[in-house]
Amino acid sequence: MSSSTTTSNVLLIDLHVKYIQSLDKKRDTLEYWITEHLRLAGVYWGLTALDLMNHVDALDRDDVIAYVKSCQWPNGGFSGHVNHDPHLLYTLYAVQILLIEDAIDAVDVDKIVEYVSDLQDKETGAFKGDEWGEIDTRFSYSALSCLSLLKRLDAIDVPKAVEFIMKCKNFDGGFGSTPGAESHAGQIFCCVGALAIVNSLHLVDGDLLGWWLCERQLKNGGLNGRPQKLEDVCYSWWVLSALSILGKLHWINKEKLFEFVLSAQDTESGGIADRPGDMADVFHTVFGVAGLSLLGYPGLKLVDPVYCLPKHVIQRRGLAERYKV
Repeated sequence: MSSSTTTSNVLLIDLHVKYIQSLDKKRDTLEYWITEHLRLAGVYWGLTALDLMNHVDALDRDDVIAYVKSCQWPNGGFSGHVNHDPHLLYTLYAVQILLIEDAIDAVDVDKIVEYVSDLQDKETGAFKGDEWGEIDTRFSYSALSCLSLLKRLDAIDVPKAVEFIMKCKNFDGGFGSTPGAESHAGQIFCCVGALAIVNSLHLVDGDLLGWWLCERQLKNGGLNGRPQKLEDVCYSWWVLSALSILGKLHWINKEKLFEFVLSAQDTESGGIADRPGDMADVFHTVFGVAGLSLLGYPGLKLVDPVYCLPKHVIQRRGLAERYKV
């Protein structure tokens, strides 16, 4: 099953709003239930896209806040859905959602801080995703972003966290998920974003990494996540955010990327797919919209490249911009 093959050269905002609103009304489908563990993530993806498109009220604020609260565990962490295990990724999503809704006081912030800080390995500075112990630079970013948003970076060993991230840096200037792992655009966003949060961007080789990132653009305008891979709309965020933080957004062809992202829209039902002709989903919708925001697409709110939140949310929180431009 594929999306409409008809393309559009404009962002179909009204259609995308209806698509996001429809996502919680598909309870008679198998897909709805097998993605249950991603529900909180889906709320973050959908709400962020709506806010960037100037339609944050398309989802009922009280319902959103109540749902997020229902996912918090006694240990302070949040799960992807009610009765699922808590995880650092979903804890960040919960904080981001509540900040968009200006409702962080609706939950126990001290318990969140305790949960996140307890996941740091005191020897290496790395962060576990949950009690089961998986280590990944995604979790380093999630912890630093979460605590920065809560203004509680004092709760962890920041120098140790930076030390671990730098062990994941590669000869090509990029970063991997763990020391020795290949460079990947998603992990690069996590590491560059994390370093930006703690004022350590001087540790990044901006020119070397900038070249690696801009070489992710293919002839059709789309970006891939690493060499020899297909283009994918989500890298419109992972690649562009890192380039933006480094002050090198002009190193890619914006017009070609505009065309690629807009061509991946479903012009019948709304939403954006990974590439033209595929099924739309809310994950690629938010990162397509966020990428367009970074490129300066007219009518969209500005997105912060470090926190993947609308800039007005970061400004309301009183956080300084953590990048070079």
